[in-house]
Amino acid sequence: MTVEKMRDYLYHLPEQFAESLKMEFDFVEDYRSAYENIVVSGLGGSAIGGDILRTFALQKASIPVVVNRDYNLPAFVGEKTLFYAVSYSGNTEETLSAYRQARERGAAIVCFSSGGELEKMARLDGKPVVKVPTGLVPRAATGYLFAPLVLLLEKLGIVAGARDELGECVLVLRDIRDSLHPEIEIEKNPAKKIARELKDSIPIIWGSSGISEVAALRWKAQINENAKSPAYYHVFPELNHNEIVGFEVPAELVSRLFVVILKDRFDHERVKRRMAISRDIIKQRVKGFVEVESRGESFLARLYSLCYTGDYASFYLALENGINPTPVALIDYLKAELAK
Repeated sequence: MTVEKMRDYLYHLPEQFAESLKMEFDFVEDYRSAYENIVVSGLGGSAIGGDILRTFALQKASIPVVVNRDYNLPAFVGEKTLFYAVSYSGNTEETLSAYRQARERGAAIVCFSSGGELEKMARLDGKPVVKVPTGLVPRAATGYLFAPLVLLLEKLGIVAGARDELGECVLVLRDIRDSLHPEIEIEKNPAKKIARELKDSIPIIWGSSGISEVAALRWKAQINENAKSPAYYHVFPELNHNEIVGFEVPAELVSRLFVVILKDRFDHERVKRRMAISRDIIKQRVKGFVEVESRGESFLARLYSLCYTGDYASFYLALENGINPTPVALIDYLKAELAK
């Protein structure tokens, strides 16, 4: 798998939303019910869409959305649960285990996958499968692994406004990629600048609870998988009650930290103040910091604008380190060992 593969995956992310908007969900009438909760089960790139759905639902839904990253389901899952099994490959063993438990407990199940064992089980059980295109890697399929999830909830009347917000995502991300794609030189390319500063450092990503927390997680995971580098994230205001104290010793290590602060104009006013004070606390101790502002009007457009910049920054960090961002050899090795 080549460097060009990941470059192309990143470039075509806006089109994933555009194509998802054409989905019909012909099974929707069979799924209208008075659910008490929604559980999204997935791992890695197949779970990030669940996290975005969770934060979107905090503002839009009257029932909770919970993301499950485990073999086992929470005890509350039952007949009043709408259960999403999300696995790009269809072979994620934790998700397959959770699917079986959801089936046993009588939950209403919808699967999102490109195929694999999950699709086979769902077809045999008479459960609907929302098919996503093959040929990607899970972390590059975030549009396909989020948009259908929220569009189905909108069809069911659980949330509102998703279609319009996804339409804005297409426009905002297309505009952003014009400034981030490889042909744009570093002086005019914010993602390239960030990657240059992140080289030979340990990235720390800070977001804000309920707004940019998922973007911070996405930055961390993309740096891990694309740049093959350690990275860590936390969120305001919680990090001001613990992590902010951890920038003293060992001084040599702290001096190699580079902090990325993800900002949104709808951050709580006290969180904005906390960001400013925290920046002042660390600025003389760490290698550096950069602030990244969201773009767009709707929640989803603003969130994905932050994620998209991080996607490109992680890609360029891989190139800075002379690494092919596409393969994930250690994950492949781990899965092979588990399969023995």
